[in-house]
Amino acid sequence: MRVLAFEDHYDIEAMLVSSGVDTNSMTIEQRWNSQHALEHIERFKPEVLMLDHYMPPSTGFEVLEALLNSPLPRPSTIVAMSSDSERNKAMVALGADVGTVKFDIPQLPIWALKKNG
Repeated sequence: MRVLAFEDHYDIEAMLVSSGVDTNSMTIEQRWNSQHALEHIERFKPEVLMLDHYMPPSTGFEVLEALLNSPLPRPSTIVAMSSDSERNKAMVALGADVGTVKFDIPQLPIWALKKNG
């Protein structure tokens, strides 16, 4: 599974690993800012795209809006993962598949089959 996370403060892979999610079959790339977001999405071709809302220079909402209005293929799963649940709701209304506060990311059903033990 190819996972691309746009998150500027927390290491998403470390969060998953420390919570017991088996990441061995994943390729995880994290971008620490949203500069050239569509170029990174086009190059990496993620199956799972994770977007933080508060991330310079563009918000997760703006990145999602640009992606959905572009000719790029839509990732299978788009996760809105802001610490602000209202921002997550806005991204879900726009077209994200799920919204969750970032500290609950390891509990998402998309990792269920990847849990250790």
